[in-house]
Amino acid sequence: MAYPGLVLANAALGEGVETHLFFTFWGFDMINKKTMADLRFTMLGNTATHMPQGLGGLPGMTAMATHQLKKSIADIGVPDVPEFLQQIVDSGGHLWACRMSADMNHLTEADLYDEVEGIMSASDFIEKTEGAQLLFI
Repeated sequence: MAYPGLVLANAALGEGVETHLFFTFWGFDMINKKTMADLRFTMLGNTATHMPQGLGGLPGMTAMATHQLKKSIADIGVPDVPEFLQQIVDSGGHLWACRMSADMNHLTEADLYDEVEGIMSASDFIEKTEGAQLLFI
């Protein structure tokens, strides 16, 4: 689930649209220094895989699905998540962390990807991006 937001952010930046990403809950793994380089893809609950859901619970399926997804993404020239985040920042995008998610996970700015500009509440993010188009994927 990491790529939809990154792809849209990259496209928006390519069109000259000011772009702010707000990472919350599961998205927090994308900006957590300890987890961002080891994201995994699971088939469980993901109907887009078009596979029987029972297979996702079998040993080794998450590793296999992750390997296959990473290979497919690399084959079409899409960068991995840390590199994609850096590309977005280098193109003028802004990364923000959710206060509630940080508090729930006992994380501080020091635990987050260096390019995250800060930790803020959802209300502060809405205020910062007033009038913007917001997407939750």
